[in-house]
Amino acid sequence: MRYDAFHPGQVWLDTEKTEMYEKYLDPTLSAEERADDLLAKMSLDEKFAQTQCGFAERLLENGAYPYGMGQVSCLFASMLKTLDEGETVIGELQKRIMEASPYHIPAIFHVETATGSLLPEATNFPIELAQASTWDPELEKRMGKAIGKQTRAAGIHQGLAPVLDLCRDSRFGRQGETFGEDGTLAAAMGSAYVQGLQNDGNVKDGIFACAKHFLGFMSGMGGIHAAKTTTNPREIREVYAKPFQAAVTEAKIGSVMNAYSSYDGMPAGGSRGLLTDLLRGEMKFDGTVIADYSSISQLHTNHRVAESMEEAGEIAMRAGMDVELPQVESFNEDLKARFAKGEADMAILDQAVRRILIHKFRLGLFENPFPMEKEERDAVIQEKEAQAISRNMAREAMILLKNDGVLPLKNAAEQDRKENSGKKKKVSVIGWHGGTTRAVMGCYMYIARIENSLGGVNTMAGIEGSDNAMKEKVPTETYPGSKILMEHPQTDTLIRKCYPGIHSLYEELKERCPDWDVQYAYGYPQAGNDTLYFEEALKLAAESDLVIVTLGGKYGWNTGCTMGEGIDSMDIRIPECQELFLRELANLGKPTVGVHFDGRPVSSDAADETLNALIEAWTPGRYGAEAVADVLLGAYNPAGRLPVSIALNAGQIPVYYSHERGSSYHAGESIGFQDYADGSHKPRYCFGYGLSYTEFVYESMEIVKKEIDPFESWKIDVTVKNAGNVDGEEVVQLYMSDEYASMTRPVKELVGFKRVKIRAGECAKVRFEVAPSQMAFLDENMRWKIERGSFIVQAAASSEDVKIEDRLYVKENAFVDGAQRSFYAKAEMERNPSDL
Repeated sequence: MRYDAFHPGQVWLDTEKTEMYEKYLDPTLSAEERADDLLAKMSLDEKFAQTQCGFAERLLENGAYPYGMGQVSCLFASMLKTLDEGETVIGELQKRIMEASPYHIPAIFHVETATGSLLPEATNFPIELAQASTWDPELEKRMGKAIGKQTRAAGIHQGLAPVLDLCRDSRFGRQGETFGEDGTLAAAMGSAYVQGLQNDGNVKDGIFACAKHFLGFMSGMGGIHAAKTTTNPREIREVYAKPFQAAVTEAKIGSVMNAYSSYDGMPAGGSRGLLTDLLRGEMKFDGTVIADYSSISQLHTNHRVAESMEEAGEIAMRAGMDVELPQVESFNEDLKARFAKGEADMAILDQAVRRILIHKFRLGLFENPFPMEKEERDAVIQEKEAQAISRNMAREAMILLKNDGVLPLKNAAEQDRKENSGKKKKVSVIGWHGGTTRAVMGCYMYIARIENSLGGVNTMAGIEGSDNAMKEKVPTETYPGSKILMEHPQTDTLIRKCYPGIHSLYEELKERCPDWDVQYAYGYPQAGNDTLYFEEALKLAAESDLVIVTLGGKYGWNTGCTMGEGIDSMDIRIPECQELFLRELANLGKPTVGVHFDGRPVSSDAADETLNALIEAWTPGRYGAEAVADVLLGAYNPAGRLPVSIALNAGQIPVYYSHERGSSYHAGESIGFQDYADGSHKPRYCFGYGLSYTEFVYESMEIVKKEIDPFESWKIDVTVKNAGNVDGEEVVQLYMSDEYASMTRPVKELVGFKRVKIRAGECAKVRFEVAPSQMAFLDENMRWKIERGSFIVQAAASSEDVKIEDRLYVKENAFVDGAQRSFYAKAEMERNPSDL
């Protein structure tokens, strides 16, 4: 399908008549010049339309956009079966919107892109917490670029990602959307994703990213979605704003989305202090601010700071909001009337519209508003490189938490053949997760959206009710001991239809290990305390040489899930049925390997006490079963590292490594018990932790110049040797702490990291370049200060596994612009051939 006849730039492009020249259509001018020219021509109706949004299918069906439209939500496009259907909806709707607009202004179409485009046939990637577990910004950038290309090919121009919230609370159902607990890791990964999605600034061949949720969203009370943010002005800037600032300063991110929560007495969606004073003033952001779904109307309905919908809209626009998503609620006709009567300041509307128009000109929408032609689009969507990135990311994300030598299984199989004269080894795979493809899929994935058509009430904010297309088949029973709806029997069938060739873990192992007798038993579900199927599974386990137990919950968007948007938990442990099964299984004395799938990290006393090995797999996406099998069988040496600290118990929350001196698990150093009266202060597993099938030795840390001026950089070389007999990867981590400071500072902070491949017997040298501004903090007058004094620097394999320590010095105090400070160390790796 072609739309050339409706090209908005045709007047300028197709004629040389001077009198027909329109300045705003001239692509040789800057986006700002074009926006100023167009804004001056527009009526109130036309301006107001640019601040509004609607759902694609509904707009196409109802045609309610007489003056055009600012944005279009393609979230419902995930209900479409093919990209061809999507192109029909997107292309036809764009044509109609442009025809309705007097100046043929195209709409921006947006979609979720955290794990790939939320569209049929697009490449699927692991969840964001799994992405963070790779500690590989280079791979993250490649993924972002692939997603941007695929999304733009479908005629969509803005991705609602990345999530740059820091999450230190595993009760929060959306922890899996984040890059974890640490600002440095999130800054590096988030900035890389944005650069990839926006095509290194050449956004006309990519799409704009949207950072969310601004600000402090996941530090809410009780781990509850949208609850009040409990942090303070200093921490909100130093900690929670850090990854957003990196995305603004380094990646020039195009848009930002507000949080649902309130902060300092005002909902974020109506907070001028956050959206204008901080974001645009201090942080120097110059893109558009778009509303999280229905967050503006919630100023009236939930937070009650506005007496009407239109008042909520005016409060939000005054605060710095530009576009209401996903549909017209508060940026409505009543609010428009207030501008028409002079009751609302027209300058506020003009400011928002100007930013929207600049956004569109930067995207090149006036020259290229439509989806690609089918052949060109399909070539982009089917690129093998994107699939290879997804497969590699799933493997890099695997974290080996525990291993007494039972892994890798390939070695065990070879030993078994020697001892048993070739007798077939019997391996059992047990648990819901092992027998379904749904286990590898998480929230903000295409399949999680269309799964809602099978039943369950949608839990995503701003989307009403359920999308049940098969209401007569919707499950109504819950798993015993829980309020989680039972899995629809067609879920796995639906996934296999969307992703031909996808395997469950059981199927993957059975196919790849023909010399083994691999059997499967359901055993237990993903929620509740059901023990009905224990007997069958335990019988299979008793007959097996090795048992693989699959653990965790279900991560998604409806009431059949144990976590996801709007699905929080008091208990962060694996379900009770799984804890019980592990205890009973232990009585058999069988070698047992656990594999955990979910959007929150595994926390289980039984797993720690009974398993011989444990893998954190998260929800790794389309190629997840392959990645897990690669690690189990030794085809891939795991090197994922934890992007979060894992709490022993929900009662410890928040527990994170970079707490301030004298707090958390360092509080007991000065007063009282060293631990809780009924448990440890320390986490179950620490930030940055992960095991390997080989051994790495940190041989040296050399500092070129220890004492520097505040605007120099420390150059720190760390040499690591693979002392084992297996090739592997190590994540070399660099931590620093301010030894004595004028304000209370963290006990330590990650300043840099590098994932490096090191062959057996080989040494690798990683050079870190650390700017002192990375250690800058807000002084008592809220100025960003580089403070004179000594700093402890640690080369480490995790936040707790310190290998080498030294001291560095800054000669004098200095003050810096917080928007221009350093966010993470530069890191380069060089091998030492003489050590091979």
